[in-house]
Amino acid sequence: MGTDTVRATEADEATGRRREQRGWYVYDWACSVYSTSVLTVFLGPYLTSVAKSAADADGFVHPLGVPVRAGSFFAYSVSASVILAIFVMPLAGAAADRTGRKKPLLAAAAYVGAAATAGMFFLDGDRYLLGGLLLIVANASLAVSMALYNSYLPQIAPPEERDAVSSRGWAFGYAAGSLVLVANLVLFTAHDSFGLSESAAVRICLASAGIWWGAFTLVPLRALRDRRTAPTGPAVNGWRQLASTVRDMRRQPLTLAFLLAYLVYNDGIQTVISQASVYGSEELGLDQSTLIVAVLLVQVLAVAGALGMGRLARTYGAKRTILGSLVAWTATLGAGYFLPAGAPVWFFVLAAGIGLVLGGSQALSRSLFSHLVPSGKEAEYFSAYEMSDRGMSWLGPLLFGLTYQLTGSYRDAIVSLVAFFVLGFVLLARVPVRQAVRDAGNPEPARI
Repeated sequence: MGTDTVRATEADEATGRRREQRGWYVYDWACSVYSTSVLTVFLGPYLTSVAKSAADADGFVHPLGVPVRAGSFFAYSVSASVILAIFVMPLAGAAADRTGRKKPLLAAAAYVGAAATAGMFFLDGDRYLLGGLLLIVANASLAVSMALYNSYLPQIAPPEERDAVSSRGWAFGYAAGSLVLVANLVLFTAHDSFGLSESAAVRICLASAGIWWGAFTLVPLRALRDRRTAPTGPAVNGWRQLASTVRDMRRQPLTLAFLLAYLVYNDGIQTVISQASVYGSEELGLDQSTLIVAVLLVQVLAVAGALGMGRLARTYGAKRTILGSLVAWTATLGAGYFLPAGAPVWFFVLAAGIGLVLGGSQALSRSLFSHLVPSGKEAEYFSAYEMSDRGMSWLGPLLFGLTYQLTGSYRDAIVSLVAFFVLGFVLLARVPVRQAVRDAGNPEPARI
């Protein structure tokens, strides 16, 4: 009887865990449409065109009186978003770990971001400042929500399942991005048939991503459950809690070393994602329809890449698989420098290369980091992790924007990002991940 009871309890726990995992996947499905349709495809070229319409005779706009080349405004706005996120994410993560109430914080962040994205419908004429503000709010909100979302991974998946669960989450996100991009492509290419201008079609595509984000967020909010914890102290001083988190991370130097490596190479990944459409439109002279098809190709192949690299990790370990992907990223980016203008076929080849390594490198990084986080500190640690995730990095877009501002060449700007992948490879190769898992007090998986 006792054995039967234990088995029944274990079966109930497994069923509950699977239910939470399925709900967890859907948040990737919900918010990845923003990353794809807004950040990667439409907003970069569109906001750049809006900024150019507001520029002076020398091609500069003047937000807050600062002269900025119109072609750099989007990249600078992405950088500004992470500055805001850096202040908010650790505080939200500390509050979530201290109270155990992640869901209300996740809901708040998700719906602020969704509302800002839906508000992009009103971005027309020369309202580049409105576009920059909405981008900053949406990106910072995404960062906060993803930090909280990622922190569920150690709680809903045992160590041996995390690579697979994380990879499935990314696959769900890329599948959603593909589905919505098909609808975007139909609307954009046939906008005359719908009685819409090109600008109106773009604004509808932007706003629909916010509506999608908000609607599907209801699913994980129903499926995920809070793990209540006893308060560990007064909840009045967020900055004191942030300082405590930083001190705690210093006691986990190997976890910190991995985080540094991830911050560097993921900065490069996210900058490629956020600036590729600007590179394609401004430097290669490709039209919006070509860019949509290219990003759609990335999304479709990223699903296969995420699942395929998850399988490779079971054989070779997550660390080796990530290192291999960084070599592929470096080669792909180097090839991008030499792409001929006005040649969409070669741009599609480049997109295919990006897609095959994109999802897997991100999914495996997330699952590998989950093994290095001390129990009970998931949200705090994933807040630090999220500072360089999902296009929130500031150094890469800043370098991209500065390189273009100084040289006037997007080719020089794109090749400057190779440094992130090379340095990230070196830093990750030096991290003894098995020792890092043990130091964090977690069970050591068979392969990592």
